[in-house]
Amino acid sequence: MIVPAAAAASKAILCFIHISNMLLLGLTGSIATGKSTVSQILSSSPYNLPIVDADKVARQVVEPGTAGYNQIVAHFGPSTPDLLVAPSPENGGEAGHNGKGRPLNRPALGRRVFGEGKDKDRKALNKIVHPAVRREMYKQMISAYLRGCWAVVLDVPLLFESGWEPLCGTIMVVAVRDAKVQMERLRARDEHLSEEDARNRVASQWDVRDKAERCMRRGEKAGVVVWNDGGKEDLKREVDRVMAVVQRGHPQWWAWLLLFCPPLAAASATWSYVRSWWIKRQWEQEKQREKAKL
Repeated sequence: MIVPAAAAASKAILCFIHISNMLLLGLTGSIATGKSTVSQILSSSPYNLPIVDADKVARQVVEPGTAGYNQIVAHFGPSTPDLLVAPSPENGGEAGHNGKGRPLNRPALGRRVFGEGKDKDRKALNKIVHPAVRREMYKQMISAYLRGCWAVVLDVPLLFESGWEPLCGTIMVVAVRDAKVQMERLRARDEHLSEEDARNRVASQWDVRDKAERCMRRGEKAGVVVWNDGGKEDLKREVDRVMAVVQRGHPQWWAWLLLFCPPLAAASATWSYVRSWWIKRQWEQEKQREKAKL
């Protein structure tokens, strides 16, 4: 849980970013749909957009020497003997590469917090990691704004599930129309997976075609889908097509108008947030009704 002062500060930062002239472009998808490749395209010319990668941030905030690392070691270390990787010349020995400790043994930590009857441990870990991830993401968003970026990409695999949806001016979902394509790419990437293993991994996630449908419910300016059923060149052309839509929906003159007219910026941000929240609520209610009919 975030303490009240930190929670208030977090909300203030989000409000500041949301009413600024910078677009928060949420990027999401599913396993083996090409989200990472799209992220690389957006970070390269001609777009050169800064990427706030939630997965990378989650690793950064628990590196040796960070507050998150120290809290995890203090909480789980006494009861998890293999919490840290074994010292070796390759990993810097007892002091680690940066002299601040050995890295976390992620498989050991996973065994400790995941599985039946381990809710308490998992909540304790989330209590440490989630606030740290959000704080670091806010810092990177503010940094992008101060550098004058017209947009920043929030690369969040569980964007819809984690509550970021209403905060994004536009959401981009990377999806495939054919589930077989997703399966083939996953098995080509992770050759050790059997067909059943790959099917289970895909099935464990929210169907990306449902994500695409939910995204498009937001309207053309607020929700776009990159269909990635072809090759790399096809994907590049699809990203260019979608980014043209995004840029038309957020013209430079509108960004300058919001910058120099704070009341209009506040009203625009409020409308965007409320509209996103309402669409999200309607979608969830519709899905609940569909389940009730089964």
